[in-house]
Amino acid sequence: MPPILNARGLAKSFGAFPLFRNVSFTVSEKDRIGLIGPNGSGKSTLLGILAGRIEPDEGELATRKRARVSYVAQESQFASGQTIRDVVTAAMERSEVGVEERATLLAETLGRAGFEDIEVQAESLSGGWRKRLAIVEALVQDPDVLLLDEPTNHLDLAGIEWLEAELQVGGFPSVIVSHDRYFLENVATEMAELSRVYPDGILRVAGNYSEFLGKKNEFLHAQEKRQEALENLVQGEIEWLRRGAKARTRKSKARIGKAQELMTELADLNARTRGGSARIDFSASDRQTKRLIELQDVSYSIEGRLLFQSLDFILTAGTRVGLVGPNGSGKTTFLRLLRGEAWPERGTIRRVEALQIVYFDQNRPLDLSLTLRRALAPESDSVIYQDRVIHVAAWAARFLFTGEQLNQPVGRLSGGERARVLIAQLMLQSADVLLLDEPTNDLDLPTLEILEQNLLEFRGALVLVTHDRYMLDRISTTVLGLDGMGAIERFADYSQWEIWQEERKRDALGASPIAMKPAVKVPPAVTKKKLSYLEAREYETIEQRIAEADRLLKDKQTSAEDPAIASDAVRLLEAHQQMEEAQRVLDILYERWHELEQKQG
Repeated sequence: MPPILNARGLAKSFGAFPLFRNVSFTVSEKDRIGLIGPNGSGKSTLLGILAGRIEPDEGELATRKRARVSYVAQESQFASGQTIRDVVTAAMERSEVGVEERATLLAETLGRAGFEDIEVQAESLSGGWRKRLAIVEALVQDPDVLLLDEPTNHLDLAGIEWLEAELQVGGFPSVIVSHDRYFLENVATEMAELSRVYPDGILRVAGNYSEFLGKKNEFLHAQEKRQEALENLVQGEIEWLRRGAKARTRKSKARIGKAQELMTELADLNARTRGGSARIDFSASDRQTKRLIELQDVSYSIEGRLLFQSLDFILTAGTRVGLVGPNGSGKTTFLRLLRGEAWPERGTIRRVEALQIVYFDQNRPLDLSLTLRRALAPESDSVIYQDRVIHVAAWAARFLFTGEQLNQPVGRLSGGERARVLIAQLMLQSADVLLLDEPTNDLDLPTLEILEQNLLEFRGALVLVTHDRYMLDRISTTVLGLDGMGAIERFADYSQWEIWQEERKRDALGASPIAMKPAVKVPPAVTKKKLSYLEAREYETIEQRIAEADRLLKDKQTSAEDPAIASDAVRLLEAHQQMEEAQRVLDILYERWHELEQKQG
């Protein structure tokens, strides 16, 4: 059977900036394709072309006859006055869903998505609930292909798990632009990366994100070997030409032509593989005080709803807190309390004198009319970073911006590029405490990895709100979980938070089976598993986490044995403490692995 979508030889530029050229892309039955790529590579544009919303400069798109394509954009907007019911009803009217089936489909789909009051105005919903509604709007159209552009942005962790389940059981193929690594790991059956580093502009691999990384590494290694071989061949041909080759003979002409072909191929390879990565380095202050913020018996409510109560918590230098909970549970409110922008109803919050807090706002308050130059350096053509004066062009290059972009308005930048502007602004501020509210939205994967590494090296305190489960697991030394109903608990990692949530759901189900009855009957599993759903997911990743913990332990052992710190008692003690902590984490993981193995049988 031919593909549902078949794009051939696509090219697209915006002004003088080419996004991609000669890219081909197909979508067939049962495909779940994760689409990744650097910021500015054209992922959203390619998705818009597949959706029929953007015309390519070159190439063509063939769509199977009568195929329905549903598209969910990054930003979810709804008409003024529309209720949730109105949005979903209008979507079904645009589809081929029978009139008699619509009421059931509306109730089931909205019920699975977690909506309770469907008469609420759509435009009054939070960003996460608007995103859920936009996805529901696409699902009820019974699509033959579903196209999702950064669907996990603004969704809370429960929303991401709901979307994973919908995609896994849905009978439709999908293309998902995302930077959420766990999401791609759980959902994708194929991965595609749009990047100029590949000869065809795109690399597509069967398998999930982990399998893609292995194949990508093999491809880049082979390409690097080819590049080395070409450099040697070209060097040999250049030396032959310098010796004064006689161009009149047929053999010499052929060799000169071959040399030119080799040089062209090498130049193309060099141009494609020449890249860079953003250089991110948050500056910690030189404060020696360990206790930075102390909360004692803190309670807070909003509009009569209790968010958390009787909270005792101390934020110290070196602590990295992951803050998790459903939308509306109080995560942003907690950050406002730490900043001093809100006050507890009960209890006290103490901060050390002259505390320097740097805050990353998920709403990205950038003036889109400013040029990139003024956004990066508001007062002059240079910035002061770590007591050094840096010209704005060099500062922009650090975040992968070109000199030509400096005079462009910020409004023309992609979401990921705007996020890098905000990070650049934050880096100019010295901090005791970093408060990051959804910093990962729109960032590409290479920039995410660099951000994670620098957060790990940050010497101050960090409180991180993110839906990126991979980042939570990698960064957090402790996880605070909010349920939005007054409970707030501490956990060693995100997996423990998931287990806690699952246990609470089971308790609630046992207490009120009628109230917790799902809207849609789920067929029983074919075989009974000894591990719960969450334990099975934990078991799937624990070997990888053990390997990472083992590598970290070896790194800490190497640091502790470094002769350069042998005579520095303070650094030596710190290195041994870090080594002992890495060993403790590894021991806990091995113990948990043994427990899961025993249950698995």
